[in-house]
Formats: sequence, structure tokens, C-alpha cells
Amino acid sequence: MPGLLFIRVPEGKAAKNRVHLDWMPDGRTRDEEVARLPALGAEPHEDHRTADGLGWVTLRDPEGNEFCVERGTGERQVS
Repeated sequence: MPGLLFIRVPEGKAAKNRVHLDWMPDGRTRDEEVARLPALGAEPHEDHRTADGLGWVTLRDPEGNEFCVERGTGERQVS
């Protein structure tokens, strides 16, 4: 399973993100994950969900870095 390491640095954000993460939850739906993340410090930013269930939600971490939550692995089942 891939992992990510985040390290806090003393400098503040000075420019646009150099890395943008797209998160695809496993074991939860996109909407469940979007509802869970504010309790961990994320702030909803832009909602790109569509009526047909597709799309994503962009959130910001506590330092303003943007990341997207895509549909979960279970929501991507091929019909």
C-alpha cells in the first residue's frame, strides 16, 4: 500500500501548490469522506459533484493547500 509522509516546516506557503493530491477513499464513499475531513482540519473549497454522481470536491488543508476527493473505489465499479 502506498503511503505519504507530511513534514511541517517553519516557512509559510509562498506560492501555488507544487503538488496537488487527488484522494480516492477506500472503504468510504466520496461524500462520506468529504463529510469526515472537516473534523480533521480540512475546509471545503469547491464542489464539482454532478447530479449523475460523478465529479469531485476540492478542500484545503489547515495551511491552505488544496486537494481533491474523488469517488471512492467502491463507487467506481464497472457496470
